[in-house]
Amino acid sequence: MIVAPLAGRPEEAVRIALLSFGWEGDLARSTAAGLEGLAYRIDGLTPQPAEALVRVGARLGLEIVTGQGWALLTGSRARLSALARPWTVPEPLAELAIGLGHALPADEPSLWQTARGPLPLDTPVIIGVLNVTPDSFSDGGRYLDAEAALARAEHLLAGGASMIDVGGESTRPGAAEVPEAVEQERVLPVVQRIARRFPEAILSVDTMKSGVARRALEAGAAVINDVSGFRLDPEMPAVVARAGAGVVLMHSRGGVSDMASMEHASFPGGVLREVIGELGQALERARQAGIPAERVVVDPGLGFGKNAEQSLELLRGLRALRGLGQPVMVGPSRKRFLGAVTKTAAGERDVATAGACVAAWLNGARLFRVHEPAIARDALAVAAAIHPA
Repeated sequence: MIVAPLAGRPEEAVRIALLSFGWEGDLARSTAAGLEGLAYRIDGLTPQPAEALVRVGARLGLEIVTGQGWALLTGSRARLSALARPWTVPEPLAELAIGLGHALPADEPSLWQTARGPLPLDTPVIIGVLNVTPDSFSDGGRYLDAEAALARAEHLLAGGASMIDVGGESTRPGAAEVPEAVEQERVLPVVQRIARRFPEAILSVDTMKSGVARRALEAGAAVINDVSGFRLDPEMPAVVARAGAGVVLMHSRGGVSDMASMEHASFPGGVLREVIGELGQALERARQAGIPAERVVVDPGLGFGKNAEQSLELLRGLRALRGLGQPVMVGPSRKRFLGAVTKTAAGERDVATAGACVAAWLNGARLFRVHEPAIARDALAVAAAIHPA
């Protein structure tokens, strides 16, 4: 008999071992996922539920630390799932069980449906940033000319981007809102030319205006990236739904001029908890509009109304967003929080961006919005080879 250790995270090592024994991929994945270690903080805990939690949690093999009105709960996903059954736990734990059930990560979606068809998520998906604006924070004014934008699109695709995100309105702090007609003049010719020149590329348009979104989708875009999370234009969900488009719902607060400032960077309930709650509201807006869940990606909005520590905390806790049941995109590219860590200027943060993308991949993100795809592509390829999805 030979007993050998398994390398890597337990759930990943078990999945690989099960595959080597001939198990089917989905069965191996779901079986191994039960071993995933998770931790939760519980607030507002009164004495009776707290006592029941300690008693039931011990029976289930969970680790629990309690204090006045709070508890920290850790254990494997499978054991936590046993606690998240309100029909089997004692009555004082019914509310906690329901909340835990909502918080536990869903099975990771394997595809993202767009207007151009499904996009596989089993390997990192890199989205190249193409700002056709005069005032974006790191590349404003460089690609205003349609030919320059087309050349940039070619560079992004050659660097490993499978999607290009075209934006015609800056959201840097203090930016003025761009009239819809001006935004269309910037975006539509670029979308049309890229769609003709690179028909295999999936095009996204970064806009908060339903009129721009509608025209862009008609021009060849397949995805709308709404950094307001459907907050600012009530017509946007219907436009996305009618077009059968994919959509990215990003967390933000405020309007164009202040959503990237620190004006809204107050999270008394914890940044991770409040971001998840507000993204949940965005998902409800999408659901009410009839947008199928398989068309929706969520983005925690790194740097948008978050200071450096808050953005880093979101990256550390990114796995918690899986409780929303949607694929996760991150856009750390050249952001201020990377500058706070590396002490570099915006144009010198592409290596730091790749590092943030690797951390995000390991914590469950599958889509990465970056200015320079090649550096992120190579870093993510190594990360995915070591820790497959």
